[in-house]
Amino acid sequence: MTDVVSTDVVHLLLSVRNGKTPPPAHVDDNLVPLSIEDAYRIQDEVAQHLGPIVGWKVGAQTPSSEPFCAPIHASTLFNDGATVPHGLCRHLGVEAEIAYRFAQALPPRERDWTRDEVMDRIGTIHPVIEILDTRFETPGSQHKFLHTADQQSHGALIVGPGVAEWRKYNPVVEHVRLSINDETVAEHVGGNSAGDPLRLLVWLANHASRRNLGIDAGSIVTTGSTTGTIFVDHGARVSASFPAIGSVHTILA
Repeated sequence: MTDVVSTDVVHLLLSVRNGKTPPPAHVDDNLVPLSIEDAYRIQDEVAQHLGPIVGWKVGAQTPSSEPFCAPIHASTLFNDGATVPHGLCRHLGVEAEIAYRFAQALPPRERDWTRDEVMDRIGTIHPVIEILDTRFETPGSQHKFLHTADQQSHGALIVGPGVAEWRKYNPVVEHVRLSINDETVAEHVGGNSAGDPLRLLVWLANHASRRNLGIDAGSIVTTGSTTGTIFVDHGARVSASFPAIGSVHTILA
């Protein structure tokens, strides 16, 4: 991808965030990043305009496939019970997820972070709700590298209370319930396509290190949907519950 094309994509994504009309259903093929590395470079350029990074989203399509990720910024992070402002997201794709907060930093370094090192730096486990959004006209309408460049379609993250004894929980077999306006719309065990999300944290630690970003102490990392994406209207009341871990609630103004 040339610098000109990269700049064009960055400008497109930032202009929509600033109120411009999203591009049509299918953007020019010449704007599609040629590789996932190009998509991450665009992410980095966009992130410079979005304020402090306070967390990450990471996921994978299967238990063995290469994960993908995007930074989460302070302006899109909310605590349990918060009302997400009406103008923040154009699309409201609701997902129940499990997240981990790091008590200690994982800064960039030459050698890889080991699984034990990453696990030792986790402080708490949290129930969270992610809101899927896009700077394109329609969610999921573009090449996957364009959606990766668009902060992996992140809209907002609402974080529930943390539990320090996170090692007691096996996220693969945790029960989850997602409710919209007090009606249960998804309820089952597990559901994350990535399988064990802890492997995603190890991958992310080394991925962020190679991008010279690292993971700061206090960062929250959400590890992929356990319920799939359910699109709702503005004004919806949303609750996600993992009975063994806790619950999180929000109103989407």
